Amino acid sequence: MTRYLSWKRPDHEPGPATRLFCFPYAGGGASAYRRWQRGLDAHEAGVRVMPVQLPGREGRINEPRFTDLDALIDDMDAQLDDELGEPHIFYGHSMGALIAYSLARRRQQRGAALPRALVLSAYRAPHLPAPPIADPDAADEELVAALVELGGIPQALLDHPEFLSVLLPVARDDLRLCIGSVAAHTEPLQVPLHLFAGSGDRLVTVPEMLSWRRHAGRGCEVRTMSGGHFFVKSDEDAFLRELASLTRRYATERVAV
Repeated sequence: MTRYLSWKRPDHEPGPATRLFCFPYAGGGASAYRRWQRGLDAHEAGVRVMPVQLPGREGRINEPRFTDLDALIDDMDAQLDDELGEPHIFYGHSMGALIAYSLARRRQQRGAALPRALVLSAYRAPHLPAPPIADPDAADEELVAALVELGGIPQALLDHPEFLSVLLPVARDDLRLCIGSVAAHTEPLQVPLHLFAGSGDRLVTVPEMLSWRRHAGRGCEVRTMSGGHFFVKSDEDAFLRELASLTRRYATERVAV
């Protein structure tokens, strides 16, 4: 198994053939999706959840992190190529949306197999500047305050400096990865785009999510969810119900779109 896949349903267990590759938000890891298989199964989503683990966090904590998006995508494209030969869908939240889109774009450029659909949440369209979460070189207190305000860090964890000492370097490098990623002129992606925006998200607004239409070559649909930037966490079941309604559509297709 590629090192980007920290977990997947064992082959001897029955499960859907269509794979849902889930890319993490800044500072996060594959564990963000640890409950999704059970939740999506409950809604008959028809997919096998494949959480993607980036280097430098959780089970890959000792590996160097990428701060250059193109370098990350080169490595990920090579490592995941065999896995992406099977029917699949990409999902990404915040930074994960940027990574999912960039990987799909790279694979389109080289004529590789594409996802049946791209599901993205809480990130500006790639021709816009990265969302201004915080300066990667900000003081620890400023960075922590920004992450708490977004809902990326539970308040209770602020009393655990050992947790913050691991999280903050990861968050800083992820912010650096996003900052230099503006792609102003690219061919539309030949994959259906399904976008989710938080109605109360002050970091990424609904109009900024709508601007993804410029990059949609196979249609673009936007849904608004109640909540802020981390609406996928604050009401996970509601989001998984919406996600399942999408994945069922693609999981039952006999051929890739």
